[in-house]
Amino acid sequence: MALLMHLAGHAGQTVSREQLFEALWPGLVVSDDTLTQAVIKLRKALGDSAKNARYIQTIPKRGYRLTAPVELHIEDDLASRASKKRQPGYALALAVVSIIALLAVYFMRSDVETPITTEPTHTQSSPDERPTLTVLPFKQLGDDESQAYLAQGLTYDLITDLSSLSGLWVIGSRSIMGQKESLPSRTPARYLVSGEVQRNGDELRIHVYLVNGQSGHQLWSERFHRPFDNLFQVQEEISRRITNSLSLKVNEVEHRRLAHRYTHNVQAYDYFLQAQALLLVRLKPENEMARRLYQQAIDLDPTFARAYAGLALSYAADFRNRWVETGQAALEQARNMAHTALEIDGEIPEVYWVLAYVSAQQRQQDQALDLLRQAIALDQSFADAYALMGGIQTYRGHPGETPALIRTAIRLNPEAGYLYFLLLGRAYFYLGDWDQASINLHEALARNPANLEAHLYLAATMASAGDEEGAAWETQEALSLEPAFDARAWLATYPMTDKAQTTQLLTAWQQAGLTDD
Repeated sequence: MALLMHLAGHAGQTVSREQLFEALWPGLVVSDDTLTQAVIKLRKALGDSAKNARYIQTIPKRGYRLTAPVELHIEDDLASRASKKRQPGYALALAVVSIIALLAVYFMRSDVETPITTEPTHTQSSPDERPTLTVLPFKQLGDDESQAYLAQGLTYDLITDLSSLSGLWVIGSRSIMGQKESLPSRTPARYLVSGEVQRNGDELRIHVYLVNGQSGHQLWSERFHRPFDNLFQVQEEISRRITNSLSLKVNEVEHRRLAHRYTHNVQAYDYFLQAQALLLVRLKPENEMARRLYQQAIDLDPTFARAYAGLALSYAADFRNRWVETGQAALEQARNMAHTALEIDGEIPEVYWVLAYVSAQQRQQDQALDLLRQAIALDQSFADAYALMGGIQTYRGHPGETPALIRTAIRLNPEAGYLYFLLLGRAYFYLGDWDQASINLHEALARNPANLEAHLYLAATMASAGDEEGAAWETQEALSLEPAFDARAWLATYPMTDKAQTTQLLTAWQQAGLTDD
């Protein structure tokens, strides 16, 4: 409704997406997908379409424009108003009012989603009652690109530290599932943390800033020039300085978590950070190199729980991507490593997430959901936990529960990677909403054009929507990535447990020409 009124107030003008975000959702964190869905619902209510727009026109890379004529009539005299009924302008105004009334009924229907303010159900208070903070990706200073993993790792761990505080709502780009880098932040958080990192041999330089995101005033800034071996002390000091600057109340348990380091061996931690960066590439050579680095970290510190968790993910990747012939053995090895991590340290949210992911791959979906709930209990801002929950709900035949969970994840991680949008697109495919499935799958491919699963689902979506040309194109894209694609073999390692959905997917692939049976 607000979208229609704002466009009507700027009829004939192109209104940018950023203008619409500020006008429709001031002070809220929403994804691009939220606005796109609002446009789709508005067009559906008006009987409009994107290709043959009669009301709302999409201006590529700029925004939207209301093309229908709009007239505003304000009459104080009833008699004058009655005389106007015979004039064309009055009929148009009446028509606009009628459309608005119909739209109001449409948007008030109980089956229409309003996901913008969706919040995690486990919290006892609204996140909006707590200050919000965003940790922007730390910048790597200098020309040594091989050290970029350090800035990425420090950003991730600072977010992890601050997310353990119950008095703070952290929005940031920490993600095991991957993310799109170098995106401009549109996160209207109250506080912003940024930093710069440089390592020269055994020396470490870190400069951290804490800024009020609303006023732009700098609240705290400090330079740390220490030996690299003092890295853990610097990390702890940064976390404490931020909490002190924000006057946050930190209980004894939270103090202990802030002081808790995952390893006391700096070299093991360095190997771990390098492995994490390689794991996110999601290619076989990098996966194998990451595994070697995780193992080196464990050799230096056999109690390094997060390194065991990373090792588990590397074995799970072998199974899921069919990189090894002994896939089931790799998956069982992944489970053993994840259990080892949990036995070493049961207070790391990431460890629960890894075991949940492995459980999902083994089609133990209920167990996976229980593990994710435990991860969220430890970290209320764990975006990937909500995203994986959403993916699992689709696997088990409940795709209607997926969108709200994914949008919570996107709210917590606005710089979300392609997987978030793949999970959304996949859910909408099984819900039969071809428009939204297509939008989200295209967004996933815009962020990762080489993702086979996104192409496979987009081919299925277009075939289901009757777009034979589009389905044929996506089929060729998928086959260019995997020329010997075998639907049955692919599904053998796919964690879908709902048989009706599997049948739906196979039928759509047959229509798209991806399979003969």
